[in-house]
Amino acid sequence: MLSSRNLFREILENDRSFQLFCSIAASGEAQGGWENARIAALVPESMRHLAPKITKHGTDEDKHGRIFNALLKKRGLKPVKVPLETDYTMLLERRGIGLMHEKLRRDEPLTEHDVIVYLTHSRVTEQRASEQMAMLLDSCGDDPETARAIRMISNDEDNHLAYCHEELLRLAAQGHEAAIRRSLRRCALAEVVVHRDVSLAVMSHMGRLLDWPAVKTTALALGIHAMCGFERLGGWRKLVRLTMPERLDALGEQSDVATAPVV
Repeated sequence: MLSSRNLFREILENDRSFQLFCSIAASGEAQGGWENARIAALVPESMRHLAPKITKHGTDEDKHGRIFNALLKKRGLKPVKVPLETDYTMLLERRGIGLMHEKLRRDEPLTEHDVIVYLTHSRVTEQRASEQMAMLLDSCGDDPETARAIRMISNDEDNHLAYCHEELLRLAAQGHEAAIRRSLRRCALAEVVVHRDVSLAVMSHMGRLLDWPAVKTTALALGIHAMCGFERLGGWRKLVRLTMPERLDALGEQSDVATAPVV
């Protein structure tokens, strides 16, 4: 049965597919850590109160990268080169989504609009990350150490999503609602396509590593295209809704500061 749970289980149980999966995940988290650190350093004076939360977001992403690398080490594996077509962050940047790395490398303060772009990009991508970590957690229940690591990441992703909702609603109340809505819609529509392309690329690589029959890879590709079609028709709206989260001040002083587990 081609359920997401069964597919994740198959990927996690094979060393070569697990190695690629963790390498892709670790690379993406490391990029996120660098981006947030730079944004925290460059945030404008009018928004300096956000710098500690943005910094926390970045340190969480760095921690996640260490967790995925620790999972590899536990199985006696080393990270492998990440195929360019699976680089979610890079492909979003190529579509002009989020803050460009070239801008972040310059020591020039960001604008308030730049921070809105960062938060809307994060709100969309953290929704995806939160859902995927929940799905992954459901797939690794038989491996308590992996489950413990993924549970920590999943909790952090939920905190990141809550933080984005809360800060965007605060900015909307300050008169930025129109800019936020425009940025969210643009980001969500682009992310749906990038997520499809990355999913197809990842499943293609996994299919070769796991020697999947052609009928299975074809069925998976059709499923990915169907999901993308649904999201482009209207499913993308879930990526742009803003609601006050139950977890308030999720990245504030009382947030979880646990370090990466030794696995």
